Amino acid sequence: MKQAYIFDMDGTLFQTNRILGHALDDAFTFLREQERWSGETPLAKYQSIMGVPLPEVWRTLLPTHTDDERILVDQIFQGALITHIKQGHGALYPGAEATLRALKAADHPLYIASNGWNNYLAAIVTYYELDRWLDGVYSIEDVASLQKSDLVRHILSNHQLTQATVVGDRISDFMAARTNQLPAIGCRFDFSNEAELAEADYIVSDLRDILKLSLASLSK
Repeated sequence: MKQAYIFDMDGTLFQTNRILGHALDDAFTFLREQERWSGETPLAKYQSIMGVPLPEVWRTLLPTHTDDERILVDQIFQGALITHIKQGHGALYPGAEATLRALKAADHPLYIASNGWNNYLAAIVTYYELDRWLDGVYSIEDVASLQKSDLVRHILSNHQLTQATVVGDRISDFMAARTNQLPAIGCRFDFSNEAELAEADYIVSDLRDILKLSLASLSK
């Protein structure tokens, strides 16, 4: 079997930044209407922690709120994200389709390992018809620990993969690769930062650059 590629979704294939602020504002507008939030929508704070599981996001953004309130806000947020996706407000990164198409044409198995929920991922895959190239889409919901390292391990086990490369933009992606003894390609995109990218084995500024990397150099 040829080397597989395990892609992150947000900030790697999908330009989440195009819809994140709008969806987050919808959620916090609800809180303001309920008189449970009085400040600005904490978009910058969310952007700084992109890549962590959503329960951790809400504990960080809403430290004094109840679990029930966080669950409700997450439901509003998820609904808003999906609505914006279906309305075409998001976008894939330049070269995403070309890269997936080329890798698939070369018989590389392709998977998604995302901290996003299943319904959210399904909306992206459906809208952009990514199932033309993907062999599997996995959400952090698929592992009890809600840890990206365990999700990647789950994919490796499910598909009996012996060679794979993780492609992502945040430290959770690179640590998932390292934990599973896989190489990591870091994407220098919207949510990335240089300190975290230093943990990747390779760094690209365009997804199409992945096609230029030597497969031999990615094998460990």
